[in-house]
Amino acid sequence: MRLDRLMVPKSIAIFGASENPSPGRRILDALALLDYPGEVYPINPKYESVVGRRCYPSIAALPRGVDAIVFCVNHELVLAPFREAAAHGMGGAVILDHGFAEKGEDGRRMQAEIVAIARDAGMAVCGPNCMGILSPHHRTSLYTGTIVDKTPVPGNVGLVAQSGSIAIGLLTDCRRFGFSHVVTAGNEAVTCTADYIDYLCDDSHTRVIATFTETVRNPERYVAALDKAASCGKPVVVLKVGRSERSARAISSHTGGLAGEGRVFSEVLRRHRAIEVRDLEEMTEVLACCQGSRWPKGRNIGVVTASGGQAELILDIAADLGLSLPPLSDAGKEEVARVIGPVSGDGNPLDAWGNGKFQINMPHGINVMAKEPGIDAVVLISDTNDGQPMAPTRYTGFLADAAKSTDRPCYFMNSRHGLFRREFMEKLRESDVAMISGIKPGLGAIDRLARWNAPPPAPRTPRNVAAVDPATLNTGKTAARHSINEVDAKRLLADAGLPVVPERLVTGAASAQEAAQAIGYPVVLKAVSDDIPHKTELGLVAVGLRDATALAAAFAAMKGRVDALPKPPRELAWTVQKMVTGGIEVFAGVSRDPDFGLTLAFGLGGIMIDVLKEFGLRTLPLRAGDAEAMLAGTRAAKVLAGVRGAPAADAPAVVDCLYGLADFAWANRDWIAEIDLNPIIVLPKSGGCVIVDALIVPDKAS
Repeated sequence: MRLDRLMVPKSIAIFGASENPSPGRRILDALALLDYPGEVYPINPKYESVVGRRCYPSIAALPRGVDAIVFCVNHELVLAPFREAAAHGMGGAVILDHGFAEKGEDGRRMQAEIVAIARDAGMAVCGPNCMGILSPHHRTSLYTGTIVDKTPVPGNVGLVAQSGSIAIGLLTDCRRFGFSHVVTAGNEAVTCTADYIDYLCDDSHTRVIATFTETVRNPERYVAALDKAASCGKPVVVLKVGRSERSARAISSHTGGLAGEGRVFSEVLRRHRAIEVRDLEEMTEVLACCQGSRWPKGRNIGVVTASGGQAELILDIAADLGLSLPPLSDAGKEEVARVIGPVSGDGNPLDAWGNGKFQINMPHGINVMAKEPGIDAVVLISDTNDGQPMAPTRYTGFLADAAKSTDRPCYFMNSRHGLFRREFMEKLRESDVAMISGIKPGLGAIDRLARWNAPPPAPRTPRNVAAVDPATLNTGKTAARHSINEVDAKRLLADAGLPVVPERLVTGAASAQEAAQAIGYPVVLKAVSDDIPHKTELGLVAVGLRDATALAAAFAAMKGRVDALPKPPRELAWTVQKMVTGGIEVFAGVSRDPDFGLTLAFGLGGIMIDVLKEFGLRTLPLRAGDAEAMLAGTRAAKVLAGVRGAPAADAPAVVDCLYGLADFAWANRDWIAEIDLNPIIVLPKSGGCVIVDALIVPDKAS
């Protein structure tokens, strides 16, 4: 399905055109304002002409092969003419009205018919329940919003929004950037966000893509489109709403409960090199940040200001956001002091006010920062804006001059978001200086763009782990297993090379005593059954059993608890494990997202998993460096490094375990839904780590 006839149609039909105030009239007015060069065909049997154009009584009366049609009528009147438009050879359609899949069974049935017709005809469809498409460079509008001034609208941002209001909000401010295409995608019955991203990747007018997303309709095509955009060098800036966890999903493991939709989607965006933003302020600043031809090649930001208070505020915000503002070098400080005077703080942000001779001090400070080794982007912060009449500042000229003598991107940033002096825009643009606003969203935008611009992690070949035939897991079982108990789970993991605790499966008190003697006290006793995935809550785990008497008492108590269960567990057994003392508890787990497949989570284990709910997350398969980055990005890294005099733990063993778990899960991705390893005991440095509890949940669909 090609989108050309929908996105840049050479001829347009407007079904339901009218001279009265209406969507059809607004589209006709927009086409006139844009001086659209193609043919326009109003359709309405009530009129012979509309706003000076010949009006046609029906689709059948049109020439064949009109590129696109906009339906400006009530949803109940769309289906028959839509079928006629497809038969008439039209290549694209926009359905504006709501009342389809979002409005009950009748609406869903009507939308399904539209989908079937469009797919048979190879027809691209925007909507239903949308505001249409605007392509300013091509002077094309299938967009029902009002356009007052066409001059500032064209630009390099391709916008795809599943909300018409969001598109309106962004279109009303074209001061710092304009648009190559604006798509309000609506229900995405036929053509979805992934299709539009794919199209914009090949569009010469588009340099950066922005999306406002409520739902990803086709996950596989979506990530493929993100990959294509990254390979084309076009950032995709994504604002995703509705990020709450899927509460209706049945969850058996801790990992599945933690890795909700929002966290998984964020990881998908990171992996596929999209830029995630949390609100419209962040999105706006990233888009503005992209307007310079030079983008930061690293995360080190150098800031120049004329205020000590601003410098202190910037440092606080940078610390909260994890931004990198490295101190000025000794040579840089000396050069600043030579002209401006002693450097306050560590020189970044650089308060260049000095003795107040800003005509000398400010350009000197900017040039020092622009030449500072290790600085990837230079920012001049100002507090001038359109709110009050003020004398024009010379700061913009200083920065514009400095930008001409450096290969680093330069940014002019106002201290408050959304405020700046518009008369500076053209001068800055001529000098390749982008204008951003607001310390937090502005500096955050530079950092986001720098991270996007970094080389992606190298691919990694998973270890050669033999896949398990899931049919063998049910041997001797009365039914398909809804969970695989920890003994069987650890056997599978051990076969894949993961470190598991020494243990023996026993059937009664006597064999438990024999196993404990062989393993050596102290030991751990646990009940084992596929029907008891979580044993601790039921009192079916006893740790630190130091002799036969303690073991016998624990066995008797557990047996009584099992007998008291409302439903007896099937195939009950017991396991006696070596008691692993010392070390630090961490967890690792795999869960299956219904849209994006298997993910790996890691963090502090034991009860801390439920208390902190803090963990790293990666989609599978892992790439080179993913496991190390997961560990480094969690609180577990500091704990493993040793706190309050405790010895450092064997972090490399954890990394190796994570790669092993990921490779096992990936080799068995056809049947695994969840894996939960909690806890994994990490022993002191060079002591390794050991998995002491495990649960595997098969995918019910396999």
